[in-house]
Amino acid sequence: MTVEQQKRQHLARATLVVAALFVASRLLGLLRDILIAARFGTSPDYDAYVAAFRIPDLIFLVVMSGAFGSAFIPVYAELLTKGQRHSAWRLANTLLSMTVAMFLLASLTVLITADSLIGSLVAPGLSPESRALAADLTRLLMLSPLCLGIGAAAKAMLESESRFTEPAVAPLLYNLGIIAGTVALAPFAGVYGLAIGVIVGAAGYAALQLWALYRTGWQFRLSFDRSVTGLRDVLSLLGPRLLAQAAMQANLLITTNLASRIGHQYIASLQYAYQIFLLPHGIFALSVATVLFPTLTRYRSAGDYHQLQQTVGQTLRVLVLITIPMTVLFGGFSRSIVQTLFQFGTFTATSTYLVSEALRWFAPGLLAYAIVELLTRLSYAFKDSRSPVIAALVAVGTNLVLSLTLIGVLGHRGLALSLALATTVEMGVLGLLVHRRVRLNLSETLRGLARALPALATLTIATLWFATPLALATDPTRGRSFAQFFAFGYTVAAVLAAYVLIALVFGQPDITRLAATFKRMLRRPMRQIVAAILGR
Repeated sequence: MTVEQQKRQHLARATLVVAALFVASRLLGLLRDILIAARFGTSPDYDAYVAAFRIPDLIFLVVMSGAFGSAFIPVYAELLTKGQRHSAWRLANTLLSMTVAMFLLASLTVLITADSLIGSLVAPGLSPESRALAADLTRLLMLSPLCLGIGAAAKAMLESESRFTEPAVAPLLYNLGIIAGTVALAPFAGVYGLAIGVIVGAAGYAALQLWALYRTGWQFRLSFDRSVTGLRDVLSLLGPRLLAQAAMQANLLITTNLASRIGHQYIASLQYAYQIFLLPHGIFALSVATVLFPTLTRYRSAGDYHQLQQTVGQTLRVLVLITIPMTVLFGGFSRSIVQTLFQFGTFTATSTYLVSEALRWFAPGLLAYAIVELLTRLSYAFKDSRSPVIAALVAVGTNLVLSLTLIGVLGHRGLALSLALATTVEMGVLGLLVHRRVRLNLSETLRGLARALPALATLTIATLWFATPLALATDPTRGRSFAQFFAFGYTVAAVLAAYVLIALVFGQPDITRLAATFKRMLRRPMRQIVAAILGR
């Protein structure tokens, strides 16, 4: 076996582990959302909770995650490649010290100005009681980004050493903390119990990865040494990276701000729909991009542009062939999905209608979300942080204009559609900018898509045909039964199976390869996963 074949085998095994754990994490996240929905529904308290997350999330993404995201990994990985492990650790310690100091300063500002931030920037349309609750929750939730940020630093360092297991397990602990808060604390503490669960989960997320990192020999040393090797390179990439992160969060701020002006329930409805919408994105696009990024960085460092182009092209084709069917399913089965999974407890039929409508209008953006994830990682592999910023800023402007235009016509559905269309524009802009560095070979992708058209047509017709009968069969007002869940699962599985079978009949090469891969995995799935985790 050649060195290149060994690298591919390692990448495939790492992808298998990460994909399996990502699936577990996303399914646990789905259970988390189901429990939250049953407890809080689309109530004003949950509106306030979602609004309270916006500022802590912004600080986490900009201050903590931004520093240790794609701006840090190429520099850190390059030092490791050169055998300069201790220099890499010193760089990480200095950057971590600086970002924690910045976070503490930002946290102090938020603690003082939380009421004003909620009332003017995040959700001015909330009632006075909900605004006060959101401000209190914002202050409490500021503990979360510190833990998540430290975890993000450890995650970046572990993934740079091609250790993907612990970073993929850590989100499970985060979700378990939130579930514990929902089940054990929320019954008597309300959304405050949910917020405490978030903090506990974030602490677990950080603790697991720090433990794994310490096992590599790393130790934290407080350092503000600005002359440390690689710091200048990271900082040169960091500014644009922070702008890109801020732009992404700005889109959610725009959506939350405008949704609060429509009335209560709409912030919560959009949040539930967005979480469902991101489920396939996390399982497929994010897991693939996470594993692929260090590999792309190594190909770029070695000057192996042919292999890089081949890897990106194949990944792009697979993402297209996976996300388009999911878009069709979200569009056609949105009501069935929401009422089957969420309509329990305080989550009413009205909640189902609001969430399913938002999900239907989010759906057209699923392909764009997946491709933007891939193209962003590709840009950072080339240490190009300007292109994602330009594309993200264009997306923010597009989202703002479309949201203000469509909210009066479509209500909260217009906000969902605006975000989907803005991300599609971002995909187009970023694709044009990235194409200057790497030829994306779109003709090959289009040919693959053309060979999948019969399968996609079959999927679309079947989804439209069964949409109304499935919605009636899974209607909770007729009483809950196992037959409803069976009907839902069977219908979705049958439609997807028809898509795959028709694609195989027409010889779609990428789906044929995927089917062969899954066939091999199903023969010894647990043995392969355990072997990959143990590195055997």
